[in-house]
Amino acid sequence: MAKYGEEFMKCPVFTAQSLIGGKWKVYILWQLHDGAKRFSEIHRALPHVTQSMITNTLRDLEKDGLIHREVYREVPPRVEYSLTPIAWKLISPLEQLVLWGIEYMNHMGTMEEEAAKPDSDPISTTS
Repeated sequence: MAKYGEEFMKCPVFTAQSLIGGKWKVYILWQLHDGAKRFSEIHRALPHVTQSMITNTLRDLEKDGLIHREVYREVPPRVEYSLTPIAWKLISPLEQLVLWGIEYMNHMGTMEEEAAKPDSDPISTTS
């Protein structure tokens, strides 16, 4: 975020958008809302996204203080990603965004039947 001028940084909407506006940032944050995940679990949820793109996005989120990267000193090495306390505050707005997305998709007639089931995870069935 340092690449933007000081005037922009005074705007909370711009700040929020700068932090979560990347193509895969919101999706990765949502994937972590139900607990810490390893890189492979995140990549499995985004199979069409390259490993380097996921790696770069995770680095950005870590640099901005939204996720925590825990390295376990074991063989083989294990790394887990989890939400930081400030990122947890995003989950409620993200839940509202999911509900709005479902409503919009239903309105436009683009909601897949499987994703519309009450017990399914709408984020994991749409991309």
